[in-house]
Amino acid sequence: MGAGHAHRLYRHAHSPVHALPAHTKLVAVLCFVVLVVSTPREAMWAFGGYAALLAAVARAARVPAGFLLKRLLIEVPFVAFAVLMPFVEQGERVDVLGVSLSVNGLWGAWNVLAKGTLGVAASVLLASTTELRDLLLGLQRLRLPPLLVQIASFMIRYGDVITDEMRRMRIARESRGFEARGVRQWGVLAKSAGALFIRSYDRGERVHLAMVSRGYAGSMPVIDEVTASRAQWTYALALPSAALVVCLLGWTL
Repeated sequence: MGAGHAHRLYRHAHSPVHALPAHTKLVAVLCFVVLVVSTPREAMWAFGGYAALLAAVARAARVPAGFLLKRLLIEVPFVAFAVLMPFVEQGERVDVLGVSLSVNGLWGAWNVLAKGTLGVAASVLLASTTELRDLLLGLQRLRLPPLLVQIASFMIRYGDVITDEMRRMRIARESRGFEARGVRQWGVLAKSAGALFIRSYDRGERVHLAMVSRGYAGSMPVIDEVTASRAQWTYALALPSAALVVCLLGWTL
């Protein structure tokens, strides 16, 4: 899958969670999220249990709470949507501090916030403890279609290339005294966007030709085949196993 590629969400550490093979963590997070989504929204205590399980994983992975909370800001648009639900939903109303709110909207907002936050937190923990290259290899190990794995790999790597190119173009504009203050500067920005597209397309052509010249025929070579022992699977599935107990109790209590 190519050389290693560190991403900003990854936090280097030596922990039992970091040492687990990527495909075991992918399965564990997927099962955990499915169980969280399957939990009835009325079982509010269950979501506290899920949060405690994720806190235990973060502790085992040596991921600080501040690091995790900063990455959770990505769900702010969903929070804004959830906040509006009690005001726009129809049905039974209830007064909260003198404001009429929908009961269904309040439950819906809680449902979105609780399940969305837990899902994002689980994903952030996965990204914080697994390098990007290992994630791609894990997807391949789980028999995801190879073409989709390659597309994801190229997209992520090429995204960094484009971002770096945009940064260099911005520095070049600012070094020449350019400042985007209004509509008059839109023409310069549009030309920059066009130049970026041409450069990106040309670079993509060169990369493809270089790959073909090195024997690329539609599949990427796997340098190392990562397998997981029974003990590693047991350790990885401890999270969804505990979550399954919480989910079942949420439906029965």
